[in-house]
Amino acid sequence: MITIIDYEMGNLRSVEKAFEKLGHAARVSSNPADLENTEKIVLPGVGAFRDCINNLRAGGFVEPLLQHVAAGKPLLGICVGMQMLFDESEEFGRHQGLGLVPGKVVRFPAGMTEGGERLKVPHMGWNTIQIKQDAPIFKDTDDGSYVYFVHSYYCSADNLDDVAASCRYGEVEFCAAIWRDNLMATQFHPEKSQDIGLNIFKNFGAL
Repeated sequence: MITIIDYEMGNLRSVEKAFEKLGHAARVSSNPADLENTEKIVLPGVGAFRDCINNLRAGGFVEPLLQHVAAGKPLLGICVGMQMLFDESEEFGRHQGLGLVPGKVVRFPAGMTEGGERLKVPHMGWNTIQIKQDAPIFKDTDDGSYVYFVHSYYCSADNLDDVAASCRYGEVEFCAAIWRDNLMATQFHPEKSQDIGLNIFKNFGAL
């Protein structure tokens, strides 16, 4: 069973439907007790880091989520769900994350240009990823694949060995995915990334 955490901040139903389409048993749950015996967890996230981490804590999800990871069970973070795995974020002040991945979440610099044109923040739309590691979720995924992003802040990892894929936006090459043992996450949205995203969900469900 794959449990998708409902802490009121994420594309829950689209993620659930993607897994169901692939034949994997998945449920959306707002009950932290459901994390205790589940095989895999998906931590989605949409919105501001501050609101997401506060809701996650208020919902009582942090401790069972950390226990799940410590037990060696798979976890997949999506967008802000990936950002919360890091030590801290500077969005709307400094806010502590879960501390599972060394590093912090920072904002794209203002005034970036490409080809003489000013780039907008948030970074929104399709962009390519450069695969850095043979992470399980990237099985049968080509280097240079297009995936869908929506974010104004990005993860800066202290340890480059944690970076499974990168992406370039203007002058910034940022962490697009992480992988360490049973911990996996993407800054982009697999549920909006068509066949590439479905393949990522397929791979995660097959772990």
